Amino acid sequence: MGIIIKPVVTEKQTQITEKRPNRVAFRVSPDANKLEIKAAIEELYGVHIVKINTMNYDGKRKSRYTKSGTVNGKEAAFKKAVITLKEGETIDFFANI
Repeated sequence: MGIIIKPVVTEKQTQITEKRPNRVAFRVSPDANKLEIKAAIEELYGVHIVKINTMNYDGKRKSRYTKSGTVNGKEAAFKKAVITLKEGETIDFFANI
């Protein structure tokens, strides 16, 4: 499995990217460090990275009610990296569509 899992394209992250076009977020492998993340993104997208912030999220507990009773479970834990690109550079995730 690679270091970069997928880009984060949520409503909240889209608002942040509209304010600061050089800031994007990725869901990354939980055991990846900042140097590995930087090398992988620069190689994949051909951009220059100024700063990386990483966050570890715990999995949330979920339950739902069904005919057969309550079903309990847990979402997976994950790590998110917020990347600040060099001024004037952007990553367009929808260019290939």
